[in-house]
Amino acid sequence: MTRSNGFKSIVCVVFALVVLASTASVSAKRETNQTRGVTNVVLIHGAWADGSSWSKVIPLLEAKGLHVVAVQLPLTSQADDVATVKRAIALVDGPLLLVAHSYGGSVMTQAGNDPKVAGLLYVAAFAPAEGESPFELATAHPTPALQQLVSDQSGFLKLSQAGIREDFAQDLSDSEQTVLAAAQGPTAVAALSAKVSMSAWRAKPCWFLIASRDRVVAPELQAIFAERMNATTLTLPSSHVAMLSQPAAVASFIRRAARDVQ
Repeated sequence: MTRSNGFKSIVCVVFALVVLASTASVSAKRETNQTRGVTNVVLIHGAWADGSSWSKVIPLLEAKGLHVVAVQLPLTSQADDVATVKRAIALVDGPLLLVAHSYGGSVMTQAGNDPKVAGLLYVAAFAPAEGESPFELATAHPTPALQQLVSDQSGFLKLSQAGIREDFAQDLSDSEQTVLAAAQGPTAVAALSAKVSMSAWRAKPCWFLIASRDRVVAPELQAIFAERMNATTLTLPSSHVAMLSQPAAVASFIRRAARDVQ
């Protein structure tokens, strides 16, 4: 073998090793990406609210590379609300983490059985078992907010001004409370009274954020939900609207769940 041929052979071997190493690195990165969790998050608001409930959390999640969708529930019936969430899920490309607040937790419990849903995260939310409804659970564990509900002739409920300021969002600023009171979505009694027929939390990994100063969904009820679904739990000293009063902590918990879900 000439010196020239020997040099060419060495170059070929080195090149082959570089290609193999590069291929292995790409494969490892792909495998890491596949096992690092999900990058899609669908947010579900609760009663007397809309998608803007998540306005402080969304930028924090998007800044970390997560793709976020906040649904707009009609709050007219459980069936309508579940259908709205399912349409949002259908439009997401790939697996996702569902996150819900308040009454939205009941909607998520029903809609979360979709195979694209990798995990469920409840924020001061209802998490009914089969045959349970948010209204029955709230009645069994009463809070001050129940005394501040105002019904209209069409069977829809709103919170009084005092209910918003003292029970729903007592740790927000006066201006924020004013906006919440003005923009709250009337919620059908029929939606709150509807029973869940299949609880997604029985088959999906779960996270639960307990708001310890909640005056809408009793903190002890939230703890019951978290325990029976064996959820990874975080407790914050917050009102019912933790995502507005402590958005950084809520966003961090959501990112953790999105990272850890399999």
